[in-house]
Amino acid sequence: MDLVERFRYIMKINQLTASAFAQEIGVQASSVSHVLSGRNKPSLEFIQKIVNRYPKVDATWLINGKPSSKILVEKQVEEKEPAMKEERIREHPEKSPELKEEKVIERILVFYSDKTFEEYNSMP
Repeated sequence: MDLVERFRYIMKINQLTASAFAQEIGVQASSVSHVLSGRNKPSLEFIQKIVNRYPKVDATWLINGKPSSKILVEKQVEEKEPAMKEERIREHPEKSPELKEEKVIERILVFYSDKTFEEYNSMP
């Protein structure tokens, strides 16, 4: 799936025409038309507007067609995190102060091969 197909996919799952999509992301309809036809390449600003308007869309996936590998790693860490923290403290007590400032996962996006995706938020 190339970049234009991913734009079309976002439009399809949101049931939008090209002009409605343009209005949703805040660009001129001609800009969307030119990108979809292949006449112009999308700018960084164009992609940012899509990601800002549709926060469930992973920017890495949108740009290169692959979900962010960081997301998959973070999901695995989140599932095993309590046991891993205790294990790290026992094995490396000198590193335990680092554990106090760990990052917290806010959102995980999972993309499936059937072109669907799910979002998991840690905050209700």
